[in-house]
Amino acid sequence: MDLNQSIANLMSIGSLGPAIAIGLIGAAAVIAMARNPQIAAKIQISMLIAIAFAEAIAIYVLVVALILKFTS
Repeated sequence: MDLNQSIANLMSIGSLGPAIAIGLIGAAAVIAMARNPQIAAKIQISMLIAIAFAEAIAIYVLVVALILKFTS
């Protein structure tokens, strides 16, 4: 397996985790808002913060893949 294939595998696996996490966060937030609509605004803010943290993981994977790509 050459380096380009390894980088592609890193990106695919590294983006799969945050995608699943964002889906689970969104589903949990919708369920929570359906159960308690009075605090929907607080739930939405918490959901957006959690999604930002999950998306940061994908950005870290992108940075590592670009470093590997351009340093070799």
